[in-house]
Amino acid sequence: MRNVQDMKLREGVEWAVHCCINLSWLAPDRAVPAARLAEFHNLPAAYLNKQLHALGRAGVVSARSGPRGGFRLGREPEKITLMDVAVAIDGSAQAFLCTGIRHQGPAGGIAGPAGRRTPCTVAQAFSHAELAWRHQLASRTIADLADAVRQANPAAPDHVRSWFDRT
Repeated sequence: MRNVQDMKLREGVEWAVHCCINLSWLAPDRAVPAARLAEFHNLPAAYLNKQLHALGRAGVVSARSGPRGGFRLGREPEKITLMDVAVAIDGSAQAFLCTGIRHQGPAGGIAGPAGRRTPCTVAQAFSHAELAWRHQLASRTIADLADAVRQANPAAPDHVRSWFDRT
């Protein structure tokens, strides 16, 4: 049985989305080392590196080795959804897993009409909520968020570019 902590997105998802937004504002061929991305947000470089490699395995970012190596987006920001990032970092397992508790205890498996077992109302409610959550994440892209950040702070893209251009 999963615990409550497993039913929320880890901080690595947040970090990965911010990195993807920052990478979306750089030239498409520009690769940024994990340590530099970590430094920008004052994050632990080793842990962020693991998140970036998970994004790489999912094709969200691509990695380039060498002196000018690092990470860049693996495809256009319009084609990277928040769901892509969340699944790359946290996996695709269901958030709620029905354990069949209604079949335990004195009720012992209350049957519906004609002795048939009915679908679990609790499991259905959580399943519908999770489906709506997944659809919402799948409907928003890195480009959508980058545009929203730009609207809230028009200087953000230029600030990011100038910061990463410093060596």
